[in-house]
Amino acid sequence: MNVNIFKRLLILSIIYFLNVQFSNAQKVDNYTVDVCIYGGNSAGVIAAYSAKRLGKTVLLIEPGKNLGGLSSGGLGYTDIGNKNVVTGLSKDFYRRIGSHYGKLEQWIFEPHVAENIFKDYINRAAVDVLYDYRLSDVTKVNNAIKSITIEPSGAASKLKHKVVNAKVFIDCSYEGDLMAKAKVTYTVGREANSKYNETYNGVQLLDGHQFPDHIDPYRIKGDSTSGLIWGVSKNRLMPQGSGDHKVQSYNYRICLTDDPKNRIAIQKPKGYDSTQFELLVRLMEKQKDKVQLKDYFIWSAMPNRKTDINNRNGFSTDMIGLNFAYPDGDYIVRKKYIDDLTGYTKGLLYFFGHDKRVPLVLRNEMLQWGYPKGEFKGNNNWSHQPYIREARRMVGAYVVSQANCVGESVAEDGIALAAYNMDSHNTDRMVINHMVKNEGNVEIPGLSPYPISYRALVPKEEECRNLIVPVCLSASHIAYGSIRMEPVFMVLGQAAAVAANLAVDQKVAVQGVDYRKINEWLSKDPLMDGSYPELIVDNLSKEVKTEGEWGLRKGRSYGPNALYHNQKSDAAASVTFYANDLKAGHYELFSYHPIVNNGAATTELQVFDGVDQHKYTIVKADINVLGQTSGEWVSLGKYNFKGTGKAFVKVIGHKVGGVVVADAILFKPLKAGK
Repeated sequence: MNVNIFKRLLILSIIYFLNVQFSNAQKVDNYTVDVCIYGGNSAGVIAAYSAKRLGKTVLLIEPGKNLGGLSSGGLGYTDIGNKNVVTGLSKDFYRRIGSHYGKLEQWIFEPHVAENIFKDYINRAAVDVLYDYRLSDVTKVNNAIKSITIEPSGAASKLKHKVVNAKVFIDCSYEGDLMAKAKVTYTVGREANSKYNETYNGVQLLDGHQFPDHIDPYRIKGDSTSGLIWGVSKNRLMPQGSGDHKVQSYNYRICLTDDPKNRIAIQKPKGYDSTQFELLVRLMEKQKDKVQLKDYFIWSAMPNRKTDINNRNGFSTDMIGLNFAYPDGDYIVRKKYIDDLTGYTKGLLYFFGHDKRVPLVLRNEMLQWGYPKGEFKGNNNWSHQPYIREARRMVGAYVVSQANCVGESVAEDGIALAAYNMDSHNTDRMVINHMVKNEGNVEIPGLSPYPISYRALVPKEEECRNLIVPVCLSASHIAYGSIRMEPVFMVLGQAAAVAANLAVDQKVAVQGVDYRKINEWLSKDPLMDGSYPELIVDNLSKEVKTEGEWGLRKGRSYGPNALYHNQKSDAAASVTFYANDLKAGHYELFSYHPIVNNGAATTELQVFDGVDQHKYTIVKADINVLGQTSGEWVSLGKYNFKGTGKAFVKVIGHKVGGVVVADAILFKPLKAGK
């Protein structure tokens, strides 16, 4: 064969082979569903489960390998705020946690227990899930998303790109990636107080999680020309309340164990750099009386000798001031940050156990702890989810602000409640008067449950008419600090799914969905399975009648307040909780019992089942309150309600020493009727 012809054939063959390979690499799979959810965290799982239960075709896309996000990633010490805001499937999740541990509900738990429950939701509803895929592109036609393109991430890099067509998209990611690529207006950072007439937004130099005075920031103590030690920025303190694009710090909620049979020793991480902790050494030198790990960490005990460890005081697990590029960063920028955060956190734990500059008593205490063998098995026993406290926030037709949090403004179209503190972690660490100071921490407690507007979950219609954003919703920085809790995210995820279902059925934009229809659906079928909903009668209900002198007190209650009776006389006093419209059947009854100062040692109750009366005594000493909660639901026993008369539970307030509290009664069906 002629040499030139052979060369040409060879070249053509190579070109053909490369074209085939390129074509195969670019070949995509197409999905067409009613509802597409991006982000398999707690909100995403609940949204996907709900949408599927409502009869829609659903695809859940999770960029990683695990379901549940932060709730299965180490945050087992739940930030509740008020149990009254935890409804529907969010409440069901904590009930399932409770069932695992032998209780009605529980708010502290091990990561693997949470992840198994999230998996069970997906399996029971037969939801299709794509793992290891992340958002690549969004195609819009006019003001609606037509399709999204997703690309393989991480270990799945050899897989194909895929295209997903859907009628409604729900962005449940912590970062708001789908929202951003759909060109919906959003913001990052802190607004100035003047923007929404707030008090706690913007720059805040307060005392929370702060350094004591006179901690030197310079590499050579006293020499400002020597440069700054690691972790201290060159930024200057701006006026109080002024806005910027700084982001509150992230960390990991760390799960360790002190069980020798389940413990993996904390090893020096790759790239360990002890100079990252020079500032911590100076802090220890300043506060020589701080010789327990709880002086440097919020060290919360979880079941089975495990922990949920969080940030505490001036220097801890928060890597302050280094995450400003994360919210809008590409995947490379984010991975670099996550790698740095992981190395910092593992290094911090190793430092406490091994660095000779750490007091011996602290080193010995840390050496009792290690990574649990039974957690995060697919990720070298380390959490799969850093705590992305706040990234992007949508700017919608309604922006939740401080006025909503404190009750000065009330959304008329509320579809969920929030009640946690206005809570921001520090955003920066800088030099002020030649001293190290943290800036940005805000903690304003004492909020009553307040409604979250449906309009805060949807973009302006001219921007996108088929997208719902229940996680990176429309709120100011300081208001978002109150909303951004996992139980609320799950409630919002369920509400988003109901809204998507209505939009599909009615063939309207998500902005055109009537919020009252959402609430009606959530009320009549909170578990999305057609079962009879449980009945909770709160002290504020019209079905509650009082006898004698009772006073209302805010806080440490199931709802906004509770009824208190102080035993200064033997005059008759009682609170009767009537269960009007209760269907005949078998129920277990519970009384919500807050733990209060000078609380009565025993509380007497009467239960009327429609025919007979029964007596029950709550013994305060028997109540064990776990986690961030004001009290516990105490079982009053199981009863067969006849449906022949007005069933009620009466709390007796007299002839018992101490303060008696009448708060809420739960009537829980024992058999799920349809």
